[in-house]
Amino acid sequence: MSIPMGLIAVGTGLWTWLAVRFRVDGDDLVAETGVLRKNKRRIPLSRIQAIDLVRPLVTRVFALAEVRVELAGGAHSEIALRYLGRHSAMQLRAELLARAAGLPGHTPEAPERHVWRVPFGALLGSLVVRLPVLGTVLLFFASLLFLVMYTEGGILAVTIPVLLALIRAVIAPLVMYANFTVAMSPDGIRLRYGLLETRMQTLPPGRVQAVSIVEPAIWRSLGWARVEVTVAGYAGERQALSSTLLPVAPRHVAMHLVSQVFPGTHVDAVSLIPASSKAVAIDRAEGAGTDDVVFVARHGWPCRRTDVIAHARAQSVRLTMNPFQRLFGLATVHVDAPPGPVQVAATDRELGEARAIVESTARRALAARRAGGDPTRWAR
Repeated sequence: MSIPMGLIAVGTGLWTWLAVRFRVDGDDLVAETGVLRKNKRRIPLSRIQAIDLVRPLVTRVFALAEVRVELAGGAHSEIALRYLGRHSAMQLRAELLARAAGLPGHTPEAPERHVWRVPFGALLGSLVVRLPVLGTVLLFFASLLFLVMYTEGGILAVTIPVLLALIRAVIAPLVMYANFTVAMSPDGIRLRYGLLETRMQTLPPGRVQAVSIVEPAIWRSLGWARVEVTVAGYAGERQALSSTLLPVAPRHVAMHLVSQVFPGTHVDAVSLIPASSKAVAIDRAEGAGTDDVVFVARHGWPCRRTDVIAHARAQSVRLTMNPFQRLFGLATVHVDAPPGPVQVAATDRELGEARAIVESTARRALAARRAGGDPTRWAR
């Protein structure tokens, strides 16, 4: 059975690959797929959210690469061009980025400025010294010791799931984010990472919607932080794989990168007003504040998160109250970005203060959008 099924799989894959056609037509990327049923898509290049160059392990052997063009629009909005020669893929990526910026397609690839490279030891240490991982390690060794001492096979029902959890929490991210490098260039933020499957991710200017600086309890004592982002083009599994802007770095490096994402701001310089003392919540809100560029909210214990969104990226501002908040006259202000891992909210504010935050944030967002103009064709 395996031989005919293998031949069918190879034939289907080859047939699908031969049916893919793409071209750059003026300011649009046109992609045609399908053999029996043709599907033609025309995408304005100015709406591109990100361009990824993905090279799984097998394709690296044959010097091939996949170009993924991410668009705002949900889980089925990407364009995947599999597989091109590595050099052709690099040329296509450079041409798409140039045209998306409003430049001629033959514009040479922009130079880049190195920001940070994550050392392998720091990445491994950051994955291990987290409270959930340390607790799981203790449980694994305790179950292993119980298995050896009492030769009770039933304990494997605990040991094996715990081992799989450790592989998922430590080994999988280690393989995924190995050799992580961040660089800045005129055409956006460039990320390179991966041990088995290598990925080169490019986020054009203005495509990052919101940022979160994550500082677990043990990391804070070591001065480490992680940077997560929401990008409009990613959804579903792709969002989970591409939401990390920096897996671990010294805190000052993380803050410097955020200032590059949202030029003209310094997160630590934003004055944060504490939440109401009447609030009763497990996820304790430390405070929220704003300046002319960003809205900042900090919360969380023992893992502290600092959520940042530029006024120009805010989709909406709303006020909500749960039953406990209504009892104490409190409310939560949400500054909405597109769906993603970063959700910015100022929780447990006095009702009058919350209404004032909504009004002022809406005015700032409107002014920022008018001043910033159209983020597409940014090179013009």
